[in-house]
Amino acid sequence: MTDFIGVREDGPGRADEEDTYRWLEDLDSATATGWVADRSAETLTAYADTESYTQLRDGLRQVLDADDRIAYPRWRGEFLYNLWQDAGHPRGLWRRTTLEQYRTPEPQWQILLDLDELARQESESWVWQGADVLPPDYRRCLVSLSRGGSDAVVVREFDLVERAFVTDGFVLPEAKSDVGWIDADHVFVGTDFGPGSLTDSGYPRVAKRWRRGTPLAEAELVFEGQPSDVAVQAGHDLTPGFERDFVYRLLDFYRAERFLLTGSGELVRIEVPDDARTDIHREWMLIRLRSDWTVDGVTYAEGSLLVTRFADFLAGGRDLTPIFEPGPTTSLRYHAWTRNHLILAVLDDVRLRLEVLSPDGDGWRRALLDRAPGFDHADVVTTNPDHTDEFMLSTSGFLQPATLRYGQVGAEVSTLKQAPSFFDPTGLSVRQFFATSADGTRVPYFVVGPPDGDPGPTLLTGYGGFEVSMTPGYDGITGRGWLARGGTYVLANIRGGGEYGPRWHLAALREKRPRAYEDFAAVATDLVDRGITEPARLGIEGGSNGGLLMGVMLTRYPELFGAIVATVPLLDLRRYHKLLAGASWMAEYGDPDDEADWAYLREFSPYHNVRAGRPYPPVLFVTSTRDDRVHPGHARKMVARLREHGYDVSYYENVEGGHGAAADNAQRAAKWALILEFLHRRLTDPA
Repeated sequence: MTDFIGVREDGPGRADEEDTYRWLEDLDSATATGWVADRSAETLTAYADTESYTQLRDGLRQVLDADDRIAYPRWRGEFLYNLWQDAGHPRGLWRRTTLEQYRTPEPQWQILLDLDELARQESESWVWQGADVLPPDYRRCLVSLSRGGSDAVVVREFDLVERAFVTDGFVLPEAKSDVGWIDADHVFVGTDFGPGSLTDSGYPRVAKRWRRGTPLAEAELVFEGQPSDVAVQAGHDLTPGFERDFVYRLLDFYRAERFLLTGSGELVRIEVPDDARTDIHREWMLIRLRSDWTVDGVTYAEGSLLVTRFADFLAGGRDLTPIFEPGPTTSLRYHAWTRNHLILAVLDDVRLRLEVLSPDGDGWRRALLDRAPGFDHADVVTTNPDHTDEFMLSTSGFLQPATLRYGQVGAEVSTLKQAPSFFDPTGLSVRQFFATSADGTRVPYFVVGPPDGDPGPTLLTGYGGFEVSMTPGYDGITGRGWLARGGTYVLANIRGGGEYGPRWHLAALREKRPRAYEDFAAVATDLVDRGITEPARLGIEGGSNGGLLMGVMLTRYPELFGAIVATVPLLDLRRYHKLLAGASWMAEYGDPDDEADWAYLREFSPYHNVRAGRPYPPVLFVTSTRDDRVHPGHARKMVARLREHGYDVSYYENVEGGHGAAADNAQRAAKWALILEFLHRRLTDPA
């Protein structure tokens, strides 16, 4: 098929009508799909039609399908639930067991739903997207299934005793819905009710109360937001003795208005800062600050976590207790409730410790719950906050497979499960270094590989956005597919993430976004200066916002790298807000329709900064037709523009997979084998 080429002078900020490759945004046109098929076939022929790729793919599939890997559970009442995928059940078995059974080497699981059998019966490529189970008897649930892994889901009521979908139960057609139980006969629902019911971002703009046995069209309106909002949500707290309804108006990605919905339908505003995050558990409300907040003459710093009694706060009281305050190197990564206690996960220079806080009269007692050795991390897997003070922790590191442990607050912790090792760590070490960015900021990064030796093939990854923290953990795919083949792996903790709390994120927000790119370039330079690698042997990989990072590295810092991989990437910053969920990210990047915002966005939008005659390294783009979060048009158009200038660019688009670009383990193994084979071949023999 002919590759459409329009020869012209590239320049940042071309108007939309000059976007020659806009036709590639059309997911259904024969011309666009034919172009995609041709590009994908070329890439598979070049990199997947080899014995090396086949062995790698099969080896990665063994990692993903291993029978002895840990079946991580989630507590719901007395049962532990798990979705299990393996070679015989690629889409998965949703199942449950008791803690007593789970402790045994081979637990007896009750199969609730066989996704593969359901897919065969209904001739649909169903992918599991979760279930909302109704307490206190945990018999009914709302199951979410997506076609091919997209964010849009079909919701269907399911009976956990009969293990069957409920005849004439609650059902929602495919949409980016938000639905949750009020009681056995009512749900709150936000979905596509027709024209005008969705926000510009494609999420529900209205929330309704829907009664069993009535048409969805007759659901009662609860709240209505604006088209420019990201979304509107309503939810019910089912905790016995603390039943209450809430409404949330998400103004943008980081700001929201929160209301208590009274029985008479009145909305009572919860007067916390719009950019704060709240969590209400029984009598307590947590307030996590993203900016400084002054209350009654006391200023609480951004990154702090405050606790107060919810009823008192709603009545006007402002008795706020700081239970976490950030330091120069510390931040709060997350929290988790048990019934009577609060677990905090605290990062200190990207090394994690777990603390447990307990209400004690007017204060909160604090104790260390767990701190993993070295650079290993212990993370909370699940708790049972409606019923007990039980918890499960998973401890792992770059070279240490996971150990799953069980405990109760105040008691000893015991080992439940041990994950297998998927590669030999002999001769490998984990080190942490700090690079100096362009403005003098210290940027931490981890290096996994041989501690000594000549500069060799190195894979560097990062994210740098949305306050997401990148932390150490065991990855059998990276271990078997990269480390075991002689490569070094590097994880960069650049600004835009949350490794040092909100300040680390805000430092690279909107017009400050280039700080994240300078940080990543500084890490790349530092790796060369330390003799760990050299530019021709340094490859980088990132997805989504990390795919944008890869695009900027390609167009701004090409001389630093030997190969680049971008998965499900965001690349066209002129039109991103008009494609799928893009409008919801304007608080992160800016509004391209605002001339002041476009003035800085145009300077680093990868699609608008492709130039002829630049030393671009080989680059691979991977995405999915079913990605309904970041439009595959971003990657398609970038590839077309790079091809126009004769650059070495490869492209692969999986038909399924959604934003993960893979719908099951076979597709995940194939995707990562393609990525790692591309990098290995390009970096071990740069010529």
